[in-house]
Amino acid sequence: MRDLSATLLAPRVTEKAMRGSEKNVYVFEVAPKADKRAVKEAVNRLFGVIPVKVNIVNKTPRQYKSRARGRMALEHGMKKAYVYLKEGDSISLV
Repeated sequence: MRDLSATLLAPRVTEKAMRGSEKNVYVFEVAPKADKRAVKEAVNRLFGVIPVKVNIVNKTPRQYKSRARGRMALEHGMKKAYVYLKEGDSISLV
């Protein structure tokens, strides 16, 4: 993936992700075709820090019953990247 802004779609700003940022672990939602190498390069170029490690998690879509219509619906799946930085490095998500 050549377009860096298309690789990292958005930072995941959840309570669990914020607890991880205290330990230099940042969570991003990434493009479905992104791999570890592309995520590492995008973080390096966009934020100016070199990741130590990148883990990728695929969240599968979940089926649930819609309250409005009573039919089965699908929750959207996503691909997340956990980016580990060395001690002293940080990313400003604001």
